[in-house]
Amino acid sequence: MNELRLSVPAISCGHCVKAIAESVGEVPGVASVAVDFTAKTVVVTGSADRGAVCAAIAEAGYEVAA
Repeated sequence: MNELRLSVPAISCGHCVKAIAESVGEVPGVASVAVDFTAKTVVVTGSADRGAVCAAIAEAGYEVAA
C-alpha cells in the first residue's frame, strides 16, 4: 500500500476535515484518509492516483500546496 501526504494550507476546522475526508474517500483506490487540521495535511493510503486525490480535494473546495 502506498502513502500519499499532501499539504492543504486552508484546512482550519472540523468542517474542512469532514468535507475533504468525504470527497477523498470516494476516490477509487483509497483505503484510508486522515485529515489533520492542526498540521494542515491529508494522508491517503491505498493505490489511488495522486491526480484523482488532488481533484477530489479541489472539488471539496480546497487547494493542495505545491
